[in-house]
Order: sequence, then C-alpha cells, then structure tokens
Amino acid sequence: MGRIVVNALGDQCPIPVVKATRALRSMTEAGELEIRVDNEIAVQNLTRMAAGHKLAVRSEKLAERDFSVVMTVMEPMGETPAEEEELVCVPDQRGSVLVAVDTDVMGRGSEELGRTLMKGFLFAVSQLPQLPKTMLFYNGGAKLTVEGSDALEDLKNMEAQGVEILTCGTCLNYYGLTDKLAVGGVSNMYTIVEKLAGAGKVIKP
Repeated sequence: MGRIVVNALGDQCPIPVVKATRALRSMTEAGELEIRVDNEIAVQNLTRMAAGHKLAVRSEKLAERDFSVVMTVMEPMGETPAEEEELVCVPDQRGSVLVAVDTDVMGRGSEELGRTLMKGFLFAVSQLPQLPKTMLFYNGGAKLTVEGSDALEDLKNMEAQGVEILTCGTCLNYYGLTDKLAVGGVSNMYTIVEKLAGAGKVIKP
C-alpha cells in the first residue's frame, strides 16, 4: 500500500479539500492519504469529504494548530469528479450538546458487555452529523481517556474536529492514572459544573 502526504498547513478552506481531492485522483493503488492542516474546521470538512467518498478516515491533533487527517483508500478513484458539496466550506459542525460520561461501562449487568456498549456509544457519538461541543469524563469514565483505552481513536478523532474533551483531575489521581491521560485536558469540579450548567443539552450514557 502506498502513502501520500499533503501539506495544507496554513491553507484556508476550501484549499485543503481541493488538495485532498487532487491527491485522491492521483492515487494509482490502494493506500493512505494524509492531509496536514492547522485548524479544526479543515478537519471537519476533510472528514465530511471522506464520508462522501465512503472512505475510512481518522484524525488526530498532533500539536497546537497541527492536525493530521488520514483517509484509507482501498482502490484508485481515477478521475471521478468531486461532488460539488465537497468543495463548499461548512461552518463549525459542533452543536451545544455536552456528553457526560461517569463510568467506563454502559448499563447494568455484565461489565464485559457494558464495556463493549460504551465503546459502541462513543463511536456512535463520533459519527453524529453534529458533534458535541464538550465531553466530560469523571469517576470511572476517566479510564476511557487514558493510555490503553479502546475508545482513544474515536476520542482523538473528535478532539481533532474541535470537540473539547475534559477529564476530572481528582478522578485520574484517585485511580492512579494522572500520568496516563492520552487525549484532551484535565478539569476540576468547578469547570465541570460550569460546563454542565451552560450546555444546551446533556447526554449521559
């Protein structure tokens, strides 16, 4: 499998999408296309473009104003014209929804099943047409944002698209995970209450 890297750092929309489209057309074999951009809106537009082409896509925030969007191409696209909507810049696709997660399992009963359900829930959230503005993780939910979590890829994809991910610092300390945080930032109870109070809608699995 080949790999193409497109540097779109500093480019304004729709240039990253245009560059990505041209790179997709140039691919003659299956492989990965990585586009580097410097803002969340570009990540959102590239993710939307990949979905339009039915391509698997993942994204990650590498540093401040440095994001990586990787599309997996299973077969060459050739000179297929880009859909017109792909070249249209869309505004921030985050809504006013807040997702509050207080456990690493979903529902009561089997913990093994609960972990599977929670992974499925977080993946489903990442696929919403309008992403949440903020995601809060506290108590057992803090285990989902640390090294080794099965949910990291989905959470990193959402973080790269501008979703604010916050984990309770007291909870990380309680579980001995303070140095294991792998996505988002550390929060405190004051901020958690402030975020909950200011949310348009709160979803809790």
